[in-house]
Amino acid sequence: MTEYVDVIVPRGGKGLIERLIKESKVPMIKHLDGICHVYIDDKAELQKALDVAFNAKCHRYGTCNTMETLLVARAVAAEVLPKLAELYRAKDVELRGDAESRRILAGYPLLKEAVEEDWSTEYLAPILSVKIVAGMDEAIDHINTYSSQHTDAIVTEDYTRAMRFLREVDSASVMVNASTRFADGFEYGLGAEIGISNDKLHARGPVGLEGLTSLKYVVLGQGQVRQ
Repeated sequence: MTEYVDVIVPRGGKGLIERLIKESKVPMIKHLDGICHVYIDDKAELQKALDVAFNAKCHRYGTCNTMETLLVARAVAAEVLPKLAELYRAKDVELRGDAESRRILAGYPLLKEAVEEDWSTEYLAPILSVKIVAGMDEAIDHINTYSSQHTDAIVTEDYTRAMRFLREVDSASVMVNASTRFADGFEYGLGAEIGISNDKLHARGPVGLEGLTSLKYVVLGQGQVRQ
């Protein structure tokens, strides 16, 4: 119905959106996955890191702005991960860790080995992938490789690193010292959220009515002609 419909904002399950991407002839404002990351930097304030990483995963499991992968700088991993594990254990969150994080988390009752597929999986469940990284370079590289470009966050007190993260992470929402759960139309002051886009043309991120509409140019003249 391209003669009647200008744009579709699909709302529904992954299967529906995958089919529309494949078959629809009408342009769409959409996102497919919400593979969101939180990176805890070695310049992070511990309590902020715990608060953000816990809320980003456990506030709600079935939303597209829920954290699915936690990245932790190696220099602070031994301090941060055991404290986070205590919080996640109270919520029965399954952790799927790389070899280094599993050594630190040995004894955690719901601990499994992360496989390659985990880094690109949107669980929508109390399951979290955990990876220890050397620092900013590796964190940004991992995010830009596996992120769905929905929402990614850094926890750090280093202003320069925070600004670099905002520049170099190519996602619709990028955050400093805040939970990924804030990526929402109401939270952004956009009114009712009509959809979310991780595309780069026109609307990106949470989309409200103003973000969907466009203007027309009106020129009022008195006989002017272009020379």
